[in-house]
Parts: sequence; structure tokens; C-alpha cells
Amino acid sequence: MNALKFLRNFYLCHFSKPVANRALYRLLRTTKVQSIVEIGLADLSRTHRLLELVLEKTPAEEVRYAGVDLFEGRSAECPGVTLKQAHKQLKALGLRVQLLPGDPLSALARGANALTKTDLLIVSADVAGESLAKAWFYVPRMLHDRSCVLVEERGATPAESQFRQLRPLEVEQLASAAARTMRRAA
Repeated sequence: MNALKFLRNFYLCHFSKPVANRALYRLLRTTKVQSIVEIGLADLSRTHRLLELVLEKTPAEEVRYAGVDLFEGRSAECPGVTLKQAHKQLKALGLRVQLLPGDPLSALARGANALTKTDLLIVSADVAGESLAKAWFYVPRMLHDRSCVLVEERGATPAESQFRQLRPLEVEQLASAAARTMRRAA
């Protein structure tokens, strides 16, 4: 690794803002990841940095990225990138990109079977509510025994948010709760 990449990676892992993202960057420095699913994209800056770190260890043709977001459906108070902008920016990295527009439930209901063998699932703090609670029903089929599931949790201020890694049992419990909720609603 050349000195410039080393300094950039050191900065990302120890000094980048927001602080919560540092844990993601450190994880990618120590773990080989080929398949990422991110729920809630916002401005793509974190996504772009994550994928750059992944591409340092894994050839682009072996990397698969899927992003779930409302894109144009976001409210005016929560602006983000459009579907077209996201596709253009991420495709430029040369990897397989699948963008699933919609809320987590509808997007994963359509795409979960195509997202099997996900190494890293990231759930942004911007995504919450009933749609996410029900979407957990689809998550277990996407994962394998070494998958890492990280959920961003907001602190008192956005600067105090942090990522929490869910254990497989927690994912199964969330999926079971989602199944019960969906059965009651049917």
C-alpha cells in the first residue's frame, strides 16, 4: 500500500466524521467483504468510502453492492441522492451495483432472494419505523454464517450515533417478530 492510501485509511479509521463511521472503516480494514447491502444511503459519502476500502482487498468484478433507499421518495426535510445520481456515482467504481428504490419492506420483499450470501448488512439510523421492523422478516435469507449486521443507533446528537453489531440470534428474533406482525396484519 502506498503512503497516500495508508494515510487516507488511517484518517478514515481514526479521525473521520461522523465518528460512528470509523467502526465501519476499521471493520473493512480487517475483514474481506464481497457483498454489501446498505439500507438508507443519504448522500453516498459513506458508501463511496466503504466501497473504496473494499476494492483495496477485492477485485471490482467480485464485489456486489446493493442499496435500499427511498431516493426521490424522500421527504423535503430529509434530502438525499436521486436514483440516477446514485447509480451513476456507484457504477463509476466498476462493481456490480443493484439499487432498490422504496422503503425497506417493499424493497427487500422484491429483492431479498437476489441478495443471498451478503457479507455485510448496514442499516442507517435514518431508516426506522414499521417498514424496517417488518423488513427484518427477509433478512435471514440474505445472510450466511459469517455475515456481519450493523445497525446505526442515534445518540442524543447525530455526532453521538454509533453502530451496533447484531448477533445472529438477535437477527432471528427481529425476523420472528416481523413474521408475527405481518401475520396479524394479514
